[in-house]
Amino acid sequence: MARQQFTPEQHSVRLLKVGEQVRHVISELLTRQQVHDDTLTAHSVSVTEVRMTPDLRQATVYVKPLLGVDEEEVLKSLRTHTAFFQREVAQRLKLKFAAKIRFRADETFDEASRIDALLNDPRVKRDLG
Repeated sequence: MARQQFTPEQHSVRLLKVGEQVRHVISELLTRQQVHDDTLTAHSVSVTEVRMTPDLRQATVYVKPLLGVDEEEVLKSLRTHTAFFQREVAQRLKLKFAAKIRFRADETFDEASRIDALLNDPRVKRDLG
């Protein structure tokens, strides 16, 4: 059987769709507390984004605990249970390959706060006005 060819636009949309499905599965697992870990049970964790590699074999999952409390501890717990997440994602999505999951802290909120602080600086306000 010939390999199906995708245009760059179709390929990009497929990556986004699969990433969003992975995000939903991981979010559901965390919300329903199906991961048996005291740290993850004690914290509310948001899965903000999932980026898939073009071959769909790796997924980078960006997470942020509520209010950024104990971020390193939460990341350590998530990384400890990576095999569980990979198995659940593979079973629920029925993909040809099980994506290898990597958890990373989402820094976009920190970056947004830094930009807001810069824009509220009196010297910047003076230049913008």
